[in-house]
Amino acid sequence: MENTGLTSAFWTNAPAVIGIIGLIFAAFFYFRVKALPEGNETMNRIAGYIREGAMAFLTRQYKVLAIYCLAVFVAIGLSMGWLPGACFLLGAFLSLLAGFIGMKAATYANVRTSQEARSGNKPNALLVALDGGAVMGLSVAGLGILGMGALYILFKENEHLSNIIHAFAVGASSIALFARIGGGIYTKAADVGSDIAGKVIEDIPEDDPRNPGVIADNVGDNVGDVAGMGADIYESMIAAIVSAMAIALTAPAGAIPSLVDGGDDSANRIAGVMLPIVLSAIGVIVSLVSIFGARALKNSPPAMVLRVALIFPPVILSIASAILMPMWHVTQGVTAALAAGAIGGAIIGLVTDYYTSSTPVKRIAEASITGAGTNLIRGLAVGMESVAIPMFVVAVVAFIADHFLGLYGIALSAVGMLGGTAVVMTVDAYGPISDNAGGISEMSGLGPEVRAITDELDAVGNTTAAIGKGFAIGSATLTVVALFAAFNMEVNHARAEAGLGDVQLMITDARVLIGLLLGSILPFIVGASTMLAVGKAAGSIVEEIRRQFREIPGLKELKAEPEPKKIVDIATKAALSEMILPGLVAVVVPPVIGYLLGPAALAGTLAGALAVGATMALYMANAGGAWDNAKKFIEKGGLPGHKKGSDVHKAAVVGDMVGDPFKDTSGPGVAILIKVMSVVSLLVAGLIALR
Repeated sequence: MENTGLTSAFWTNAPAVIGIIGLIFAAFFYFRVKALPEGNETMNRIAGYIREGAMAFLTRQYKVLAIYCLAVFVAIGLSMGWLPGACFLLGAFLSLLAGFIGMKAATYANVRTSQEARSGNKPNALLVALDGGAVMGLSVAGLGILGMGALYILFKENEHLSNIIHAFAVGASSIALFARIGGGIYTKAADVGSDIAGKVIEDIPEDDPRNPGVIADNVGDNVGDVAGMGADIYESMIAAIVSAMAIALTAPAGAIPSLVDGGDDSANRIAGVMLPIVLSAIGVIVSLVSIFGARALKNSPPAMVLRVALIFPPVILSIASAILMPMWHVTQGVTAALAAGAIGGAIIGLVTDYYTSSTPVKRIAEASITGAGTNLIRGLAVGMESVAIPMFVVAVVAFIADHFLGLYGIALSAVGMLGGTAVVMTVDAYGPISDNAGGISEMSGLGPEVRAITDELDAVGNTTAAIGKGFAIGSATLTVVALFAAFNMEVNHARAEAGLGDVQLMITDARVLIGLLLGSILPFIVGASTMLAVGKAAGSIVEEIRRQFREIPGLKELKAEPEPKKIVDIATKAALSEMILPGLVAVVVPPVIGYLLGPAALAGTLAGALAVGATMALYMANAGGAWDNAKKFIEKGGLPGHKKGSDVHKAAVVGDMVGDPFKDTSGPGVAILIKVMSVVSLLVAGLIALR
């Protein structure tokens, strides 16, 4: 390896340096957004309510998570050592920090986007929302690469490197689960409750200032779709990197196809550990170029700008790999696996785009003509159908990557699929910023011409958010396949050190079959618990909104102010209490099954959860996105004679109410579940190997 540039001091330190560069640009965009005009007093007052509510939720959520982190830190410290425990805390802290920074930027960007729309400048409104999203995207990617890069620099020679990176990944993953599900329950409870009480019961427009649930709804966009999604994407990137590193560290001699021309097994392992970190760091640079490229296209249609931003990074990352691999004397199989994942991710994005913005959306809208029932039937069918091609693409990517580099190649393909993490998160955060801008515009009475601009930006954001979820779920599937392999290798490595034989994972093994059945149950438990949580909280919010309209004199006539803080409090309490069960399922079930039934049963559990969870998450995300855009299709006049407020529109609103928790709570929660279970299993593999 001495003759390659990959292991030079420059590339060893490059990921951490590039992570810092990403954070510097995040700070640049943050202060650029803050320097822009904020609009009038009413706009600022409403934006202040949203910012205050978001900060109040995060403060209370972080207090709960601090207790969880302390308990897990002690458990890891006592069983594996205090260094892995500290790395768990670091992974958790960086995950929370990424979400916090991004949410702060989003709550400043929303009112400034509204102000640009108020000025009639749609390109600048797009730019402000994009810049606000870039803070989130670059913070997520920068902190992730900085954390992984620093750990490698400090502990590359440490014999416990596996435990160190596994603990870091568990910190990132478990916090992401709580943040995504907690934020998702909050945002969808507020959204659904506000819609039912406002649009259906009181028959007032969306984001009407008389509706006390509107502020909570806008707060939810930030805590769920910005802070929660930021933790989700951060965790996806970390899990993909760690899966590749774990295989490189624990694979038996000769199990990984040659990565280095003429290199021995030691050279292969060093290259295998470094490549995912270095390639992800290069992805940050590619993402920066893509963000500035998207900004240069601000005068183009918003849909084109954001789609180009999402599709561009995978292609450029593949080209960069093809150029760099020969320079490092690394085989081109690496480029093939990386490109398979990168291009596969782009294809999944395009397919998701089709199902959430094209003909299927129109068909759902048309089904609303005959009522809410047919709208729901069509939406469910679209969601189910949308799973087929993306999962087939994932299978093809896995086949290609395995052909070139075996199981390590599958892990590297997941790294490639998330190569543009910063851009994916930028576009994802853009959506709730533009949605908030529309709410602020409506509540401030800025007029239909302003709302027309924010609605166009918001509609594009819904579609690109669905594309981002497609990337995340596709990469999660590949990552879990790789983590599954790493878990088996870790178990057998520990058994070999104890002088025992390998655990053979045979489908005819009763323990594996029992595990498969147990694993298939878990996504349904998490999906059901999160849907029920949203429904219960939404019901409480509806009752509170009805009470305010009934008991506050003059509220309906705009002669009195609503009490949004009470809605915020209901949503916050529900989110923090209801996120505990799904979080514990993911963190507690793997070690319990492994301890009671052994590693073969736990391997079966992971396989069952993967097969059911990956398809369920994709189905829910796409169905929800299609329902949402079908409603917006009707609102924009897509069905002549059926305008906003008509019975057809109300039927579409019902579909959207079901789709909201599908796409923003349960679907993402299930996707994170399978990753958290896998990284937790990897962490405890050595402890249960002898069971």
